[in-house]
Amino acid sequence: MTNEKLNVYLKEVAILCGIKKNLTFHMARHTFATTVTLSNGVPIETVSKLLGHTKISTTQIFARVLENKVSQDINALRKILNKNKQKQIFPKPNLSV
Repeated sequence: MTNEKLNVYLKEVAILCGIKKNLTFHMARHTFATTVTLSNGVPIETVSKLLGHTKISTTQIFARVLENKVSQDINALRKILNKNKQKQIFPKPNLSV
C-alpha cells in the first residue's frame, strides 16, 4: 500500500468519525511514538526499532517526550530514591545465625 493511498483511507476514517483534522500516516507515526509507546514506558531504543529507524536521533524527532511523562518518570525516580534512603536508615536485620 502506498503512503498516498493510506492517507486517502485515513481521510475517510476521519470523515466517518467526525474528526476535523487532516489525518496522515506521518501524523500516525508521531502519535504512535509519543502517545502509545513512550508515554507508556516503552524505551526509545525499542520505539526506534518499531519505527524502522537505524539511529535513535531519527526517532527523537518523531517521539517528543510529553510533560506528563517527564513528571511520571521523576515521581518514579523519587520513590526509588526514597526507598533506597529508607533501606540505609533502617537496614534489615541479619537473622541468619
